[in-house]
Amino acid sequence: MTQKEIDWGRLDEIIKRHRDENWALIPLLQDIQEEFGYLPPEFIEPVAEALKLFPSEVQGVITFYAGFSLEPKGRNVIKSCRGTACHVKGSRSILRFIKKELNLEEGETSPDYQFTLETVACLGACFLAPAMMVNRTYFGKLSPPKVKSILAQYSRPKTGESEIK
Repeated sequence: MTQKEIDWGRLDEIIKRHRDENWALIPLLQDIQEEFGYLPPEFIEPVAEALKLFPSEVQGVITFYAGFSLEPKGRNVIKSCRGTACHVKGSRSILRFIKKELNLEEGETSPDYQFTLETVACLGACFLAPAMMVNRTYFGKLSPPKVKSILAQYSRPKTGESEIK
């Protein structure tokens, strides 16, 4: 999988939807990230100009919120919980296992853009400890075999994609 081409026309459509809204910056950035998978740095100036902001204000919002990314992420974003309950239940060993299985460190994306590995302070799913998320799906009461099965499920090509060997 290669990085998605920048479609400036699509950016213009998204900006037009938000141009007349009060406090449009965050919803606009969310829509851009949803469409492109990240916030290309080249988009900061057009967004600032459209909302009559300084580029530094747009950049400040992007870097303040952990949910925004200036770099492409993998199709599957794994968030491993580091919260107290997860820590007590063995999340460190689960994270080590994930790193080994994917050959990734925290904050890295695989060269094929299949996976991005992140850690978070808390997923808010303490009753599932140790827990992780893949995209928007929670997984809990993790063990190495369960993690291996989950990763295998997300390693498969999407329907209609051919597997490259």
